[in-house]
Amino acid sequence: MSLWYTRCPVPTASGLAYNLGWLEGFGVLQDAPPELARHHFDHDLLGLFREGGNVPALAARSEGARTRLIGLTWIEEWQSILVRAGSGITGAEGLRGARFALPSWADSRAESFPRAMALHGAKGALSQAGLTLDDVRFVDVPANARPSVGRDDGRAWAWPGIAELADGTVDAVYVKGARAAEQARQIGAVVAVDLDVHPDPRTRVNNGTPRPITVHEDLLRDRPEVVVDFLVQTLRAADWAAANLDEVRAILARETRSGADGVATAYRGDFHTSLHPELSVERLDLLEIQKEFLRLHGFLAGDVDIDGWAALEPLAEARERLAVHA
Repeated sequence: MSLWYTRCPVPTASGLAYNLGWLEGFGVLQDAPPELARHHFDHDLLGLFREGGNVPALAARSEGARTRLIGLTWIEEWQSILVRAGSGITGAEGLRGARFALPSWADSRAESFPRAMALHGAKGALSQAGLTLDDVRFVDVPANARPSVGRDDGRAWAWPGIAELADGTVDAVYVKGARAAEQARQIGAVVAVDLDVHPDPRTRVNNGTPRPITVHEDLLRDRPEVVVDFLVQTLRAADWAAANLDEVRAILARETRSGADGVATAYRGDFHTSLHPELSVERLDLLEIQKEFLRLHGFLAGDVDIDGWAALEPLAEARERLAVHA
């Protein structure tokens, strides 16, 4: 059986473990042929470990994917509502009546994660002023970001809606991550709402907060030692990250295809000390909030029993193994 690892271009301990050469014997799904790479979204691949956004993971589970949840991470990633400079929108209250970018539906629920992220990001920002989704005007934008005209590196905009913000089609757009931070500066956009700084984490529950680690249930049943070893390496990488900020930032620049300034803007404070996966009651409750939001807005085929999905034993065993060898 082949072992595969798939992740999104975001900061994760498993991504660090791979970059450090600690996931021996794993292939990277993004480098595989298309018939295999598509399983990043449906998880219908026996040897697959996935650490990525929760929208595809929950959508796949709601459609019958035989996966188990073995960890949850939470990393602040500059979740922000951008507006044009001079718009007069300087906070959540100013979003009332604004034209808000909403990416269109993709070919599947799982691939429609940009739409889900924009909706939940808007909800979180609006809630800070006692507003709801009914208090803005959503404007459909293409789910695939438009080419970034005038750029010399050939890359598209980092997020659907940035081009429309730049040309005045919309007044506000939800973004996250290092590349979005770079491109916000490029178009002269400013942050109206910085979701990361709000004291209540529920206001920024979204696709990557919390971010699940999932495996096929047959792999967990038949080869539990493989699952535990993956988590051991992930925990080791999280420990390593806590003492190696400069090296973490260098890896993130490669992973996110961003420059140093974008990485420093998006990943602030002591983020590198909190990359460890958990399955705490708090994180499971936050995932429950996300699940209910996705179900309400049509991103799930049915309900997902979060507690029943979670497999607590592999992470507990991985921690015990590390403690023995500490």
